[in-house]
Amino acid sequence: MTADNAPVAETFSDRVLGFTLPARDARGRIVRLEAPLQEILSAHDYPAPITHLLAEALVLAALLGSLIKGEGAQLTMQAQTQGGPVRLLVCDYRGGELRGYADFDADAVANVGANPSLATLFGEGYLGITFDVGTKGERYQGIVPLEGDSLSHACENYFAQSEQVPTMISVAVSSDGGKCRAAGLLVQHLPDGEEGRERLHARMDHPHWEHVSVIAGTIRHDELLEPELSMEALVWRLFHEEEEVRILPGAALTRGCRCSVEHYEQVLRGFPEEERVDMRDENGVISVDCAFCSKVFPIVL
Repeated sequence: MTADNAPVAETFSDRVLGFTLPARDARGRIVRLEAPLQEILSAHDYPAPITHLLAEALVLAALLGSLIKGEGAQLTMQAQTQGGPVRLLVCDYRGGELRGYADFDADAVANVGANPSLATLFGEGYLGITFDVGTKGERYQGIVPLEGDSLSHACENYFAQSEQVPTMISVAVSSDGGKCRAAGLLVQHLPDGEEGRERLHARMDHPHWEHVSVIAGTIRHDELLEPELSMEALVWRLFHEEEEVRILPGAALTRGCRCSVEHYEQVLRGFPEEERVDMRDENGVISVDCAFCSKVFPIVL
C-alpha cells in the first residue's frame, strides 16, 4: 500500500481512512467510531433501538461527508417520518465534526422489540441527504424512501438513483457492556478513473465493480469493529491481491455541536422584537434548548 510514497501510521478509531484502487477505478472510506459516539449518545437517554439507529446514522454521515472536499463543506442527513415511533433523525458532518439527534415516542419504542425494521421504526418515511460544497456555495440534495433492511441500504439507493454511482456500504454496531461502538465501510466505482475524475456511464454490471463489490461484501461485522485490527490492515486484508492500494488518511472525528450563546444570540436577532417578547420568561430570559447536546442556554436580548 502506498500513500504518496510516505509512511502510513496505523489508524484504529475516530478518524476517516480513505483509499483508492486505481486499476479498478474504485474508491472507499472506512470509519470506526468510539469516543465521539459516546459523547453524542450520552446527551440523551436513548433506548437500545434508538442507540443502534443513531450510531448507524453517524457512521453513515462520516462516510458520506468525508467524500466532500472543500473548506466548510457539510453533509446533512435527515429522516422525515410518518406513522412510526421515530419522529425525527438528523445527523451532520463538517470537517470531521459529527453531531446527531433522534426524537422518538418512548412508549412506542418500548414495544418494537430488540431488532426492529426500518418500517417499524419510521413507518412511511424519507431520507434526505444534502451536500453543501463549502466555499463553492453549491448544494445538492437527494431524497429516497426509507426502504430496505437498514439506513445503509437507503444510502446505497440514494447513490444509485441520484448520483448513478455504484456504491456498497456495510455498517456494524455493537453495544456490548453498555459501551456502543460503530464502524462502516463504503466503496464506490468511478468508471472514468480515480477519485476526482468526472463520473460518466456508470454501470452496476461493470467487471471492475463486480469484482470490488464482491470482495468488499466479504467484510464481517466483527472485523469492522475489532479494536486491535487497524483500518489499514482491514483494507489490506480485503484488497491485498490488487496491484496497488492507495491509502488516504482523512480527518479526525470529534463531536462537533456548534451551539453557543453567541450563535443563538445571532439567530434570535433575526426574529422581530414582538416575537422575542413572547419567548422571554418573567426575568426577561430566553431559554434555548440545544437538542444535539441537551444543554440549555439562557439568552438575554
